[in-house]
Amino acid sequence: MNLEASRNELSIKGKNGLGFLISGSVIWMIITVIYFFPIGIYGKSILMLCSSGIMFPLSIGINHLLKADWKLEGHPLGPLGLFLNLAQVMYFPILIWAIGKSPEEAVIFFAIITGAHFFPYGWFYNTKAYAIMAPVSACAIMLIGWKIAIGNLWLVPLSMVILLLILVVWLFMDYQNKKRDEEKAV
Repeated sequence: MNLEASRNELSIKGKNGLGFLISGSVIWMIITVIYFFPIGIYGKSILMLCSSGIMFPLSIGINHLLKADWKLEGHPLGPLGLFLNLAQVMYFPILIWAIGKSPEEAVIFFAIITGAHFFPYGWFYNTKAYAIMAPVSACAIMLIGWKIAIGNLWLVPLSMVILLLILVVWLFMDYQNKKRDEEKAV
């Protein structure tokens, strides 16, 4: 099997990582609600960070409902998906620094990190959706943080929800096309 076919197999088996993205959308919805809470910005930032703790268990549940193989056991590229996901965790010191130094901007840092970390999944799942939406998301959040969200920080996580849902729809269409192409080839 060639590399492109192998990546398409990952895309189909793992359903382009849709379970993780849907889970992320739910978490960013929770973060949006948190930014309406009548508590200080530091508390909101800490709750934002804590809410990300449900990502993995929620993703497992959603992947189960979608019947997506998120482990990709036995596939030679399967472990790479885990490493790509762990890469986002390496940026958490930046987020923790932002919470301590500038809690007003921590949500912007978190959203940019979230959007930007999708880039390598474009190669992993052999889809342009991740590769395009990663810089679009990071730059859009940066601009929203600079220009629009001043005094309305809830716009940042809400924007992230919208960007994630666009990515989910695009990836679902990509998955459907690959699945259809695979069925035609058989």
